[in-house]
Amino acid sequence: MTKIVVVGGGYGGATAAKALDEFADVVLVEPREAFVHNVAILRVLVDPDWPGRLFFPYDRLLTRGEVVRDRAAHVDAGGVTLASGGRVDADYVVLATGSGYPFPAKVDEHDTAAAEARLRAAHTALAGATEVVLLGAGPAGLELAGEIKHVWPDKGVTLVDPAADVLGATDLPDELRAEIRKQLDALGVRLVLGSALAEEPPTEPGEPGAFTARTTSGEEVTGDLWYRLYGVVPTTGYLDGDLAAARDARGHLSVDPHLRVTGQSTVFAIGDVTDIPEAKMAKSAEQHAGVVARNIRALATGEGELVEYTAAPPGIALPLGPTGGASYAASVGVLGAEQTAQIKGAGLRVDAYVELLNLDR
Repeated sequence: MTKIVVVGGGYGGATAAKALDEFADVVLVEPREAFVHNVAILRVLVDPDWPGRLFFPYDRLLTRGEVVRDRAAHVDAGGVTLASGGRVDADYVVLATGSGYPFPAKVDEHDTAAAEARLRAAHTALAGATEVVLLGAGPAGLELAGEIKHVWPDKGVTLVDPAADVLGATDLPDELRAEIRKQLDALGVRLVLGSALAEEPPTEPGEPGAFTARTTSGEEVTGDLWYRLYGVVPTTGYLDGDLAAARDARGHLSVDPHLRVTGQSTVFAIGDVTDIPEAKMAKSAEQHAGVVARNIRALATGEGELVEYTAAPPGIALPLGPTGGASYAASVGVLGAEQTAQIKGAGLRVDAYVELLNLDR
């Protein structure tokens, strides 16, 4: 059978591995003990008793293939060298290692128990804070502000960003930004936009401790807990040779319309690691996975034509707590709190990942 190794078991990698498992011998290389539903992580931070699910076991994902719990130390066109010293050779390689992001939007721990312990400790610190400062008014910062205010309406929250408006330079309509600002104002969130902190607070992110800081424009910001909510870094440092040469200055991989790494015939890339000019979202990674699975099947069987991926148009579904938020898609325009809560707010799409990981069987 055709041998395929998928590197990374996040949204795109798990989706690709499951689709490829239908017709090939698949090995999914993933260092984490369980699939992490990062979309829900900020909800769990403020509400550890939230009835949804953050971690999903991999043991039912594949019917014929296997999940190897290990880290890819080096990857080339012929396969993967594992951190443990083993080697997985393959006819096709799918790179789906995603990106790094500051805690609490993502956790670094590979063991579920350790990740849960870190989130519980962070919740305790956050619950005890009086004034929280969030650096970054992009999707993660806005979402965390809404989550905090839903659980603790009287807790002070300040969002600081050098951009002139929320959501920065993203190609989204002003009407959406206006709706978000209106809801933030109703929640009592303070916006400090158009200038950054002159220097970061003396405490570490997430570490309790009172501080006063000034922005580059001279505005004063006080708090006793802060988080950094910006700084996405694609995880591609393990690539060797020609694959490493396909990275741009920021670490993203150049891909062709079929999602093959530029210059490669059997190596594909999906999700946050790609240089595709679109928002790096779970939905996009899952759509990439569908295209890659179809194209590898066509190449492996000699049946069917390769399909091209079209970058997703600007859009977002941004919850501000379980009952708030705003969304935008070109087909429907701007949607408010009630519709956003129906799309994503309360359940955060947990059911979709229960189905993906075959946990409903």
